[in-house]
Amino acid sequence: MTCLKPESTIPGETGAGGGDFNAASAMHPRAPEAIPSDLKNGGRVKSNSVAPEGLYLPNRNILTPQMTSPEYVQLSTAAAITLGIMPGKMHGCECTRCLNILLTYPEGCRANCAYCGLARHREAERDYADRNFIRVDWPAVPMEQIAETVGKDPEASPFHRMCISMITHPKSDKDTVSVLKTWTKYVDPDAIPISILSNPTTMVRDDVQTLRDLGSDIFTVALDAATPELFDRTRGKGVQSPHTWKKYWEILEDARDIFGPQKFGAHIIVGMGETEQEILTLVQRLVDMGGHSHMFCFYPEQGSLMDHLPATPRDQWRRVQLARYLIDYCDVRVDHMKFDSEGRVADFGIPKAELEITIDSGIAFRTSGCPGKFAEDISACDRPYGDSPVSDIASYPFQPEGAHMRRIRSQLDMLRPGETYEDGEEFEELDS
Repeated sequence: MTCLKPESTIPGETGAGGGDFNAASAMHPRAPEAIPSDLKNGGRVKSNSVAPEGLYLPNRNILTPQMTSPEYVQLSTAAAITLGIMPGKMHGCECTRCLNILLTYPEGCRANCAYCGLARHREAERDYADRNFIRVDWPAVPMEQIAETVGKDPEASPFHRMCISMITHPKSDKDTVSVLKTWTKYVDPDAIPISILSNPTTMVRDDVQTLRDLGSDIFTVALDAATPELFDRTRGKGVQSPHTWKKYWEILEDARDIFGPQKFGAHIIVGMGETEQEILTLVQRLVDMGGHSHMFCFYPEQGSLMDHLPATPRDQWRRVQLARYLIDYCDVRVDHMKFDSEGRVADFGIPKAELEITIDSGIAFRTSGCPGKFAEDISACDRPYGDSPVSDIASYPFQPEGAHMRRIRSQLDMLRPGETYEDGEEFEELDS
């Protein structure tokens, strides 16, 4: 897969602010710069007026075709490799289990989230369809071609789920409905369930109901920031973006009512300045509502307003991963846990023997997201290396074993007596 990695921000033991976590006081985005008027709203793409011709592979030039949803959508690199429309291999896994689809327009996303490669502030630098997102390129393909290809034999498809990711654009609500209808024209939702990654800012309750009525199975909201203050700093007024914490929770509560228990959830990014106690309190709130949390490790997206900041330190990430899994799937509550003066997990709230069993299963450290066909706690949306380089895996798209588990235990400071781990050990095992 294509990986875009600013070497200076590879995660280590030190986070923003000098501690072993990313402190809120240090996690400040750069201010977005002014965009020349002729480059706003996809101006360069529209003035060039290049017609699309089937598959478009991002090449970061100024002649991006004028591709528009619902006729065109973008795919993650992993999905494109799995479909066979792009060459490539993924470390440790043969394919991705989720077909991630992203709406696309010459104007791009009209929001300006500080950590996102698709943000509006990049208009002067790169056309929308050429931008990286969660560390990889997203080729554009006609939607009907995708649906028809998968629809030839959905039962044999490697995909366990399809997800439509909306963006902030005036047409996104209407076009999501069109994309969903195109998909279900060829693919029975019972064969491959459908998730919606929503854009609450442009939605009302009836939009949520429509998507459920048309066959979608799970509805998610990308809160991303774990507190109202961080949300505003990274997604709202702090970066000249239209999103509000209140509106996101309004649509999340609508999803709870319409989709029902275990069929809605929220994305949360770990390491943007929240404490571990704050983010796990949010996880508990979602569980108490009947939903789930889908976690991402903060990684500085190249070209974003936060690309100068350090990735989440691995010890912080592993503690939160483990605690989140216990809350979501093991009936442990956040109030059973103990936290230190910096809000770090000091006690996971269950006997050591039970904790060891959970760690050894390795599932807590896999990518979290909407479930696939293997088990409720194994995500179809495995997002291979979307939040880390292969050299220091954050979310495992495969089952971690051997040296990978020793590395995880080392990051948790929970190696067994006599057990050791040295960096690079897992790659030595692959070579042997």
